Parts: sequence; C-alpha cells; structure tokens
Amino acid sequence: MQTSTPSLQMFGIRTPIIKPGDNIASIIIASLKEQGMEFQDDDVLIIAESPLATAEGRLVRLEDISPGEKATELAEQYQLDAREMELILQECDEIFGGVPGAALTITKGTLAPNAGIDGSNAPEGYVVLLPENAQESAARIRSEIMKHCNCKIGVIVGDSRTQPLRLGCVGIALGTSGMVPVEDARGTLDLFGKEMTITRKAVADNLVSAAQLLMGEAGESVPAVVVRGAPVHIVDDDIDMPIFTRDECMYYSNIRKA
Repeated sequence: MQTSTPSLQMFGIRTPIIKPGDNIASIIIASLKEQGMEFQDDDVLIIAESPLATAEGRLVRLEDISPGEKATELAEQYQLDAREMELILQECDEIFGGVPGAALTITKGTLAPNAGIDGSNAPEGYVVLLPENAQESAARIRSEIMKHCNCKIGVIVGDSRTQPLRLGCVGIALGTSGMVPVEDARGTLDLFGKEMTITRKAVADNLVSAAQLLMGEAGESVPAVVVRGAPVHIVDDDIDMPIFTRDECMYYSNIRKA
C-alpha cells in the first residue's frame, strides 16, 4: 500500500514595521488574523532576528558609540565604520580574520561576519545587534502565542549567513523552542542497507533557509513565516541548538591550523 507524502506549506506574515518596545508576539498574532489565518497544532513559527532584536531594544545609534584604538585599527584593516567595529568587539567572542567590508568572528558560539550586526532594515545611522538570547526569546514568544491560541507550536529565531566558498546566504537557527532542532540520523539505514554513522539533520536551519524565500532580505515586510506540515518533532521542552566545539569543527579547526 502506497502512503501519501506529507504536504508542507509556508505562509509569510506581513506586519507593520517593528519598533523598539513592540510586543512581537502580539503583532504576529494580529497580523496573522488579518490574513484570515490562525495557528494550529504542530505549526512552526520562524521569526527573523533583526525585527525581533529591534523589538527587544537592540537597535543602536552609531553616533552614540565612541570607538577605541583597537576598533579604529581594525576598522581601517577591514574597511568598516570604526563605530561599528567597536560594537563588533563588544559583541563577539573572537575576531580571527576578514575581508574588506566584513570581520569574521565567533559570536555566541558560531561563525558570524561582523558579529551578526546588521545595518539593513534599520533606520539611517543605526545598526541592529543580534538578540541578547535568541533561545530565551523563542521560548517567551512561544509561551505567549500558545496561551493566546491554545495550540502547541514550535518557534525558531532565524538569521542568514554565508557559507565557506559559497556565494549567497542561507538560513540558520539562532534559537528554538518547542521542537527538536537537529535530528540524529545515526543508526538509520540508507537505500542500500548501509548504516548511517555521522549524519544529523539540521531541521531548524533548513526550515529557516526555506522561510527566507518568503521573508527576503530587504523591504518585504515579512518578518515571520508559519510552516505547516513540516516533518518536525514538536516537544514540550526547549532544546538548545547543539553546536560543535571549536576543535570538533572541520572548518574552524583547519582555518586555525593554517
């Protein structure tokens, strides 16, 4: 007997411009209702990090930043605004290289150009920092939506990043709540009966990448996407995004050896 293939659907949520202090969960609920929709059990909500960070007060005016000597030197080296470089130094764990226009950093445990600081979709003269704690933000938003809608959902805070030797951006999950973000496929069998020994499925990252086709990177005003019918394990707990140690990471460890 042939089983039907699950149908995955994605719905962009168009909202007003998000401002500091806004309750982003309330705005998403209201905007979704205006589109004639409501949340259902097992939906996954994906929220872009920049509007979330803006709502959380992570919008910074560059005029208020006084760059130090180190920031001034690195800004000249990487052709960046010295005030932005000062913020990069404050936000990142480590700077270990870069190209004109971008300093390559480790920030919150992952590779991030310019510590994830973004001047796009911010008012002139401002930049947006990453959310202070994307995992906690995802949990808070999920709790608010579930109380209002009386359904069980997952939430992902997503960002876009470049990949080594690849042109263009893909999505990554900065934090998740109520879902399994990375599924362990080790021990399963491939088409020829061989056991998988390494593979883990980056479920949350892949959903963010797909959602970015609707969110865009510029003025689309679609800061969130509802994913319905995804093969995702919705759970009651908040599972931290698993990451490699620096020595375990194939890219980072070999870059540092060079």
